[in-house]
Amino acid sequence: MLRVLLLFLILLAGIILGPMLAGHQGYVLIQTEDYNIETSVTAMIIILVLVFVALLIIEWILRRIFRTGYYTRGWFIGRKRNRASKQTKAALIKLAEGDFKQVEKLLTCNADHAEQPMVNYLLAAEAAQQRGDERRTNQYLERAAEVADTNQLPVDITRVRIQLAQGQIHAARHGVDRLLGQASQHPEVLRLAEQAFLSTGAHNALLDILPTMNKMRLHSEAEIKTLELQAYIGIMNQCMAEEGSEGLKRWWQSQPGKIRRESALQAALVEHLIECDDHQIAQQIILTGLKRQYDERLISLMPLLKSEDAKALEKSLRLQIKQQGATPLLNSTLGQLLLKQGEWEQASEAFRAALQQRPDGHDYALLADTLDKLHRPKDAAEVRHQGLLLTLKKNAVIAEIYPPPTAAAASKAKGINTQKIT
Repeated sequence: MLRVLLLFLILLAGIILGPMLAGHQGYVLIQTEDYNIETSVTAMIIILVLVFVALLIIEWILRRIFRTGYYTRGWFIGRKRNRASKQTKAALIKLAEGDFKQVEKLLTCNADHAEQPMVNYLLAAEAAQQRGDERRTNQYLERAAEVADTNQLPVDITRVRIQLAQGQIHAARHGVDRLLGQASQHPEVLRLAEQAFLSTGAHNALLDILPTMNKMRLHSEAEIKTLELQAYIGIMNQCMAEEGSEGLKRWWQSQPGKIRRESALQAALVEHLIECDDHQIAQQIILTGLKRQYDERLISLMPLLKSEDAKALEKSLRLQIKQQGATPLLNSTLGQLLLKQGEWEQASEAFRAALQQRPDGHDYALLADTLDKLHRPKDAAEVRHQGLLLTLKKNAVIAEIYPPPTAAAASKAKGINTQKIT
């Protein structure tokens, strides 16, 4: 731009000064050894201007020549980028259709020229994994790691996700541990950690990340509680398998008071202790738990105990009935305890009270057994008949809601073609 402006000023000066110097042009002498060149000042200025213009033209031509390769290369690169963009969009459509072979092909065709090459290779790796091609999956992951440079987190997350899908649980656990060291609050890292810890039985590790998962609101509070209970039950299973009831008791005593006051954990521990045939400690936990708060899970475990002090259980139950009211569960449980103690008459009264509140096939059967002990066979037969009618009625309702499949549907479910062959 400056050169053009300078040329314009020179021409303007020539137009203005030319007529003024027409009569006083003077001359310019250029003398060499063999030649003398004489010309006027005006002619010399014109020659210089023309030379300057010629140089500008030559420069422009040379610049165009040398830039031809650059423009050509840029045109080819832009064309490949446009093609890669179109193929990526088409791949996303095929991904929605579930055509993983086409997804893989479209994503990798011009992946290096895509807007995000790493994303293309990662999606291609997941598509190859869906097809069961482990070799190509690893190739795409390695290529994604190369183009990702320093941003390896998406590659590592995808690798762990694929390992979990392929059943490589221990490899995924190793990858999860590394990811938690890099991004302990990343939502997808936490989800993958949950899967890996549950699959490998790493219950303590799962408990460690549950507060962060709750803070990030990855699950509802009820789901977090369920995961927590699942982890603690897993720990109880390990303790029981390694050290039996003694290991369970030591682990329980080592837990903080907040954990030991959880009714759900108390019920789970009681179940494990009963399985270990340690009924005395199980009874202590039930009675201690019910003193703090009423919980139906603890109540329902009472009949499973082989108690040496059944009166303590009966006393606790009657106290609960006084405080909570005579619920069907409390009456039924009391009846079962009295039945074990040989208190047939009181047991029959408790079962009748439970059945008046809600009909139940199990209570009908227990009441019939109690009446047999009281030598009242007719009453026992009548109670069993009522229980049978109740069971048949429930089965009819279930069959109406969930009708059994027809023969044709059953054959189709088994992959059998029932059409006639012509």
